[in-house]
Amino acid sequence: MATADGRGMAAPLQFENVSHAYGQITSVQNINLTVERGEFVALIGPSGSGKSTLIKMAAGLEQPTSGYVAINGQRMQNRLGQTAYMPQSDALLPWRTVLENVMLGAEINGNRRRETRNRARDMLAQFGLGGFEAMYPSQLSGGMRQRAAFLRTFMMERPLVLLDEPLGALDAITRAEIQDWLLGVWEHFSYTVVMVTHDVQEAVYMADRVVVLSARPGQIVTVAPVALSRPRDRATPTLYEQAAALTAAITG
Repeated sequence: MATADGRGMAAPLQFENVSHAYGQITSVQNINLTVERGEFVALIGPSGSGKSTLIKMAAGLEQPTSGYVAINGQRMQNRLGQTAYMPQSDALLPWRTVLENVMLGAEINGNRRRETRNRARDMLAQFGLGGFEAMYPSQLSGGMRQRAAFLRTFMMERPLVLLDEPLGALDAITRAEIQDWLLGVWEHFSYTVVMVTHDVQEAVYMADRVVVLSARPGQIVTVAPVALSRPRDRATPTLYEQAAALTAAITG
């Protein structure tokens, strides 16, 4: 079962000897990983190493072929709705306004519409979207679309947030801005975050620990604590040195 953090509370997420196969193809194999409360963990590895599969299993969109996924210390078969999950694309609905889009997850969860609307309005400014509630996704920049998608995810009111390459479609400047903004949101709300990324420097810049997966079938090569204090400086040599070491672990 899931281990406890330093405050005696069950870990938000644990993979216990988890393997997963699509037909005859094994995507991940014998994964053992505990994510502690309030931690920011990044998953990196080559394409096809099962990073997104792990996120989907945590969210309940996939089931392990063997092993268990535990949420808050409980091995759960039905994990849908237990976490806040954000897929690779922003997936905003073009016919809904920004306000209506960010309310969607909470509405699906069964939250009362009036309360959800009021809470969304209150949070729009905090997420850099104040004054844009009546606009449609086509009227927003890429960075603003991602902020809206993040807000929709956080409106689920789940302390465990699962992000599947949330910044991959952004240009470099916008990506850096959203990285810093997301870290601010994480620190303010004390979420537990697990994020998939292909960008090793991004993983080192953002995470407390970086989990490196091997080529398929994905197995954990190393779990590396990030040796940087917060707030972080992108120009520090230590960041590039650790990123280089993790890249070498990926390429073998």
